[in-house]
Amino acid sequence: MEKLSLNTIREKYLAFFETKQHLRLPSFSLVPQNDPSLLLINAGMAPLKPYFLGTQTPPSKRVTTCQKCIRTPDIDNVGKTARHGTFFEMLGNFSFGDYFKKEAITWAWEFLTEIMEIPGEKLWVTIYEDDDEAFDIWTKVVGLPEYKIKRQGKEDNFWELGLGPCGPDSEIHYDRGEKYGCGKPDCGVGCDCDRFIEIWNLVFTQFDQQKDGSYLRLAHPNIDTGMGLERLACVMQDVDNMFEVDTIRKIIDTVCELSGKNYGDDAQNDVSIRVITDHIRSTVMMISDGVIPSNEGKGYVLRRLLRGAARHGKKLGIQGQFLYELCDVAIELSCGAYPELKEKQAYIKKVIKTEEDRFASTIEAGMNMLDGYISDIESKGADKVLPGDVAFKLHDTYGFPLDLTRSICEEQGISVDEDGFRAQMNIQKQMARDAIKRDTSWANKEVILPKECPATVFEGYEKQTLEATVLYIVNEQGEFVQEAQAGENVVIVCDKTPFYATSGGQAADTGIIENDYASIVITDTAKTEDGKFKHMGNVAEGTVAVGQSVTMTIDKAKRFATECNHSATHLLQKALRTVLGEHVHQAGSSVSCDRLRFDFNHLQAVTKEELAQVEEIVNQSIYDHYDVVTKVMDVEDAKKSGAMALFGEKYGKNVRVVNMGEYSVELCGGTHVKNTSAIGLFKITHESAVAAGVRRIEAVTGNVARNVYKSYEMSLAQTAEILKADYADVPAKATDIIATNKQLTKELDQIKKEAAGSNLDDIIKNAKVVNGVSIVAARFDALGADGLREMCEAIRDKLDCGVALAASGADGKVTIVAMATKSAVEKKINCSMVVKKAAAICQGGGGGRPDMAQAGGKAPEKIDEMISRAEEFIS
Repeated sequence: MEKLSLNTIREKYLAFFETKQHLRLPSFSLVPQNDPSLLLINAGMAPLKPYFLGTQTPPSKRVTTCQKCIRTPDIDNVGKTARHGTFFEMLGNFSFGDYFKKEAITWAWEFLTEIMEIPGEKLWVTIYEDDDEAFDIWTKVVGLPEYKIKRQGKEDNFWELGLGPCGPDSEIHYDRGEKYGCGKPDCGVGCDCDRFIEIWNLVFTQFDQQKDGSYLRLAHPNIDTGMGLERLACVMQDVDNMFEVDTIRKIIDTVCELSGKNYGDDAQNDVSIRVITDHIRSTVMMISDGVIPSNEGKGYVLRRLLRGAARHGKKLGIQGQFLYELCDVAIELSCGAYPELKEKQAYIKKVIKTEEDRFASTIEAGMNMLDGYISDIESKGADKVLPGDVAFKLHDTYGFPLDLTRSICEEQGISVDEDGFRAQMNIQKQMARDAIKRDTSWANKEVILPKECPATVFEGYEKQTLEATVLYIVNEQGEFVQEAQAGENVVIVCDKTPFYATSGGQAADTGIIENDYASIVITDTAKTEDGKFKHMGNVAEGTVAVGQSVTMTIDKAKRFATECNHSATHLLQKALRTVLGEHVHQAGSSVSCDRLRFDFNHLQAVTKEELAQVEEIVNQSIYDHYDVVTKVMDVEDAKKSGAMALFGEKYGKNVRVVNMGEYSVELCGGTHVKNTSAIGLFKITHESAVAAGVRRIEAVTGNVARNVYKSYEMSLAQTAEILKADYADVPAKATDIIATNKQLTKELDQIKKEAAGSNLDDIIKNAKVVNGVSIVAARFDALGADGLREMCEAIRDKLDCGVALAASGADGKVTIVAMATKSAVEKKINCSMVVKKAAAICQGGGGGRPDMAQAGGKAPEKIDEMISRAEEFIS
């Protein structure tokens, strides 16, 4: 049989089933859609479950895919053997109530023996023990000898997951030959040795399991098959494992080039090479599907993969960040099948580089801390367990995932107190919950309304005032009362309302509930999951009672300002996607009457130029006076129409779709202006980071935006008056002043350096000599960090073999610099260790290279002591 590349095999498989009238679908995202049971897609049929369950109609009754998959249980074993990997591709052909066993079996045989040209004598089959139908097809239609078919029980050849669709399956195995066998007389399919490997599983979903354990035949049985692409490539290329397959081997070879290692020379190096190779394949696919590193869920899996690969890179001796460059190889090898990789290549590299930089900034300090604890544990010779609070500190302070700490400790034969780690995590979470509780007012206490309370009819989209009936009153003690007097804080529940309740990021309406007997000032509005609105406020005058008719009126000016900000948020998201890219998605929002806040996925700070461009686009959209039209649609139809779903919003069967012309279309349950021109003006006031890979823009609109510009103009006028310049000349005048100040500062620094260096020869004459190494330590409070470095260079250059240590207490902060001659470094002088010892005395820390290092500290009063002890700790 011909040796075929992995990419060729994939294409031949999909093309073959297209000749059998299958619809070729692209791989679904690794991020499951509407399937909370899965963290990541882990099988070819997983994204097709709605079609198998009948909750959605498939685009064709016959479908074929090559699905990207990730299996997280294998993470800890990756690299230790050549069998395990987190990322793989699953070939599959599927029938939704169309063809069944005969076609599935005969087409599988045809593809393997005719398209792949695998000799039939190399193939063996297993079937479910009671599946005579499959047995007859294999023997009478395909012509497979009976001795090559093995019947097995439920554990091996019956697919089921609790109640619902299930059925027998048939597995096709490839015989790799006697050299891979165990030599036992009964060696065959199912043996633990490496001779027979399963390559294709054909699942015949023909039953519906009932609660009583019985099986009913499905009227329209389905076919679900799965074949690992990498495993088939092993067969076609006659290699021992997935890491030897052409595309994956190319990544291995690149890792070897970067590290200067040879794959196969050293078992420990091979583990690291395989980890990096597997993890880079997984990360490029996850990032292209929208996952970003974080400390929970899918993002945590990605962070584990990236940081694990980075650590193994250090173990191989690879200097600096390298994964963001290695990803180019993985992308190039797979972009033919997954074009989104090429389209998002720059973004993928940014995500990886950002995470590598973040990890590199903390790993050295974390590794030093962990190494210290490991050494301490080993020296004591007691129970070899890393305390849970230490593992938690590594996680909380240095960004070490628990799995990384566990992996490092396992290499030294040390376990981790994971129960103690989880206990610390729970303490932290409880502290966060307690903090939230401390900030909660009485009005937000949970008020449980009776079941008989009907859902409130919300008429606030159309009305700003209406007549309603009071159904319930709850006092400040949480008690249901029949009436409330002036001065009391209350929760009012009515049969209908114009008040918008806090939802989807939009702040609640405030206003007045009143009648001839009472007036209640409403300061907040909330609603329960089942649609009951609670109006929180204070009885300003009179007595309000259950059963009274009341007039409910929202604060119209506040509502309008809030609507302006909410509509501007939609325009902002569209503008951000236009300027920064389609990867931008909402990660949170807050809209009130005085401002808007929008959180979104993006890996780096938005530049001033980009912000200006975004602001210009939003304002142009306002000036284009788009009509804002809201339609109620079926949620699936709305999504198919291209409407974007917003963060934090729970959608029912029917949803509101907000169209701003044809410019912006989003699912949204909030309130909006009638035309974008009503927003008036949009101004970005701040851009910042809120989490890894998440940025925040704060902005204002309308009158608030005009007031911002007024304040800017006032500041400009004051500055112009101080500089005695016209408005237009302020930038040039300010630039001249700053340049002059810099020059004067530079000249002053030079004077300080000359003064400090005037007695340099005397300082060097007083050097201590230990084992042929001159030690010069001195204090220069007039110098900053740059000056100290220049002073150390001057001292070092006058030494034949020595180390210079200089410190400054300028501005109440300690700065320490150490430099050593090449000959001193050869005598084991390490400046990184020198500054760490020096900084420890001054209540600080730092590090660097053996020939140059820098540190800081908090106790300038300790500098003299540190200088006096320099000979001691350097020796």
